[in-house]
Amino acid sequence: MNHFPIFLNIDGRRIVVAGGGDAAIAKLRLLLKTTAHLTVVAEFPSPEVERLADVAAIRLIRRAFAPGDALCAALVYGATGDAAEDARVAAIARAEGALVNIVDNLTDSQFLTPAIVDRDPVVVAIGTEGAAPVLARAIKADVESRLSPVVGILARIGKSFRHAAEALPMGSRRRDFWAEYYATTGPDALANGEQALTPALHDLLARHLAAEPAQGHVDFVGAGPGDPDLMTLKARRALDRADVVIHDRLITPAILDLARREALIIDAGKTGFGPTTPQAEINAALIAHASEGRRVVRLKSGDSGVFGRLDEEIAVLDAHGLSYAVIPGITAAAAAAAAIGQSLTRRGRNASVRFLTGHDVAGFADHDWKALARPGEVAAIYMAKRAARFLQGRLMMHGAAADTPVTVVENVSRPDQRTLATTLRLLPEVAAGIEGPAILLYGLAPRQAARALPDLKEAMQ
Repeated sequence: MNHFPIFLNIDGRRIVVAGGGDAAIAKLRLLLKTTAHLTVVAEFPSPEVERLADVAAIRLIRRAFAPGDALCAALVYGATGDAAEDARVAAIARAEGALVNIVDNLTDSQFLTPAIVDRDPVVVAIGTEGAAPVLARAIKADVESRLSPVVGILARIGKSFRHAAEALPMGSRRRDFWAEYYATTGPDALANGEQALTPALHDLLARHLAAEPAQGHVDFVGAGPGDPDLMTLKARRALDRADVVIHDRLITPAILDLARREALIIDAGKTGFGPTTPQAEINAALIAHASEGRRVVRLKSGDSGVFGRLDEEIAVLDAHGLSYAVIPGITAAAAAAAAIGQSLTRRGRNASVRFLTGHDVAGFADHDWKALARPGEVAAIYMAKRAARFLQGRLMMHGAAADTPVTVVENVSRPDQRTLATTLRLLPEVAAGIEGPAILLYGLAPRQAARALPDLKEAMQ
């Protein structure tokens, strides 16, 4: 993002447009909707610019742009239609402390004017950093059709009521009040005329003030393997409502960006054989924030119920009488199998699949190796990078074939996803080159690699 979107307060400030032709008029049509003081500097103004000056909509200076014209101006538009003259205007304006936009010159402009959907005081700005103006206009048309014309009225009346609404404590109670106003109370009251909105707001506020304070709540949210598009709608809604988000190490920045900016974000990461947030500290944070009436999201990668210590954290909440809900997510095993074009179970091959961990709190984890070593068995093994040689030794010791296919999927579902097809014989060497989070699919090869396995077997015999 090279251009950071902001809304600049230009109420009563000067905006200067250099030029009096079509490009200047196009900018003026938008600027005339603001409360800024508009000045046009043009040696040869068009009749439309002259008309605006006659009705006092703008101040018109009939000459070329000169030093001093940009003094105390918030914004200056170079819209003369002449590249050299616009560059001269820009140099003067920058020297006098104004931000400059040169029409149709992205490189030399300090700011861009986005496509705008105006429901004053609700304004939606759509920018493409100058790359696709036609696309911006198409998005504008789509938003225009979806955004109710009454949104501006609701927002204007709501703004006048904000001071009264401060009687509600900050946080979820105040957000719930405004959510109900904009979703139901406001639109219903507006059907009886704008004058009905303020009484409806007073009634709504009285009801929320009389209501019992909301109890704290924890949502255990499975965020999926990393791609925000793989999160469920319910998970995204919970994240949007959260006052506090306590997340694990594997949660991607793109998913954290879905939380409200006002939410408290707590990194409670755990690293195998590395820096770790103690579980007792995580439990204490869950209890503290939920006990204070906050909505907490315990955000875990994949699915909370698969090697996520979910039961331990639920037990702590139960012990303190705190409510919770579990919102499942797509576990890494399912995403990895999808990535290699395979299913985790297949009729005639395996009627079951095992979810295993490579290590636990006591070290490398032990399993039913004899059952796993049987031909056709499939297992999704989490946290297996450092345990690769241990897994290989245990499986081969119990009869697993050295050419059993194994697929390692690193950073599953993320832009830097990497798929490594190997065999049990070569697994330790392959695992040694993995840096990111990875899952090991034992007994499965990628779809194309699976076709080549007979040749691999012949080469090894």
